[in-house]
Amino acid sequence: MDGKNKFVSPFYRPWMTTYGAAAPAGGSNKGLKGIVAGGITGGIEICITYPTEYVKTQIQLDEKAGARKYNGIMDCVKKTVKSHGVFGLYRGLSVLLYGSIPKSAVRFGAFEALSTQISGGNGELTATQRVLCGLGAGVSEAILAVTPMETVKVKFINDQRLEKPRFKGFFHGTSIIIREQGISGVYQGLMPTILKQGTNQAIRFYVMGALKNLYKGDDPNKPVPKLLVGVFGMAAGAASVYGNTPLDVVKTRMQGLEAHKYKSTVDCMLQIWKKEGPTAFYKGTVPRLSRVCLDVGITFMIYDSFMDLFKKVWP
Repeated sequence: MDGKNKFVSPFYRPWMTTYGAAAPAGGSNKGLKGIVAGGITGGIEICITYPTEYVKTQIQLDEKAGARKYNGIMDCVKKTVKSHGVFGLYRGLSVLLYGSIPKSAVRFGAFEALSTQISGGNGELTATQRVLCGLGAGVSEAILAVTPMETVKVKFINDQRLEKPRFKGFFHGTSIIIREQGISGVYQGLMPTILKQGTNQAIRFYVMGALKNLYKGDDPNKPVPKLLVGVFGMAAGAASVYGNTPLDVVKTRMQGLEAHKYKSTVDCMLQIWKKEGPTAFYKGTVPRLSRVCLDVGITFMIYDSFMDLFKKVWP
């Protein structure tokens, strides 16, 4: 037919030629690449950084109102090693490992998919767009992966503090929680988790993008050395820690075995403020800072390496 009366199939969808299965090679599968690279990255990263996550959670759960077990970070490490050996610092690793892989996969997959759509496929994002993509990635991982896995992890670690622990492992502990509390038992603290993960990733992706752009200057194609990517990641991690540690503390309390003490997220915040003071919102900052900086630095280094590899072997 001529140009004016060109036939248009009733099955044609314009968005498919840009973002869907009919999109050009290289752009349509960026989200899938992000999922695969993110999943691999998550598994490697958590095996390296878990001991600091364990100590952070123990310190946060060591409430002032009760009998304190630890007098600081090193005391927590010493007592744990003395009681359970070095591998005691890895108790609960299986729980976080099961969650870290899908969490990282969802995070990076969502970010790549959102950035592809917002930028129109060219990969260039403004500062605002990067914040929004990071926010979307954080909210996605909070709902699909982080909340249930973190709830089980905190309850598992908290259970190990009892004289007679009930949970024998990830699946056994999860089955007990669901049997006694229903599915909501593994979805406690959803709202603070969404707030925490959303702000986390918004800050991290923004800082990482800003530092990369600063290094590249007028040459957008200038490669960033992987060690420098790690340094940028550590800076992004530090920024996110100081930005939302209070939310992390509230999230941990809402997901602990004593979560029933709090009527809601707001009630939890008010009780902490009244009973323990404002400094309680920054409990565990030092161990969290060390863990997050190392975590984010390693994560971005590994992720960037896999994405660079995929550009060569995965068209």
